[in-house]
Amino acid sequence: MRLVGPSGEQVGIVPLAKALELAQEYDLDLVEVAANARPPVCKLMDYGKFKYESAMKAREARKNQAHTVIKEMKLRPKIDPHDYDTKKGHVVRFLKQGDKVKITIMFRGREQSRPELGYRLLQRLAEDVQDLGFVESNPKQDGRNMIMVLGPHKKKTEAMAEAREAQAARKAERQGQPAQADESADAEQPAPAEQSAE
Repeated sequence: MRLVGPSGEQVGIVPLAKALELAQEYDLDLVEVAANARPPVCKLMDYGKFKYESAMKAREARKNQAHTVIKEMKLRPKIDPHDYDTKKGHVVRFLKQGDKVKITIMFRGREQSRPELGYRLLQRLAEDVQDLGFVESNPKQDGRNMIMVLGPHKKKTEAMAEAREAQAARKAERQGQPAQADESADAEQPAPAEQSAE
């Protein structure tokens, strides 16, 4: 087997008995790191420490991993302007958070004979949020519904990092405000005392 020493140095190709003897001498474990290699590669290391470090790396990787979520927003072809603004606000919020948004236009009755109304509405929404997202899948008819998917320009991890920074800034700002309020209260108190002296 090819043996690697405790500090990463190459020992060379040695028989198993010699490798086990070196492991006992250093008071370390003999760990096979590449079983498929020819000859197999083994390393002298503390196996408990190795397991702990690999578990910590895996946990850190999972913590930084972001799951892309597809949010759904449902609209009607003859939507009221105020309702449209509200729904658009939700779409903007989802895109800022780094989530994809599936927009569904629901047609009822005779509205099904006018798919261009839904298409125009989806195009308008895509133009309104083009600075935050892009059209990932173009509008297409699906039975009684018309569907379009918007994808965010920012990755989920970037959006999460920005949200954490903004939250920390708000927290720092809140902690700073009471001190300023106390100072302004102290500045106002002497004025009535001066008036009473007159």
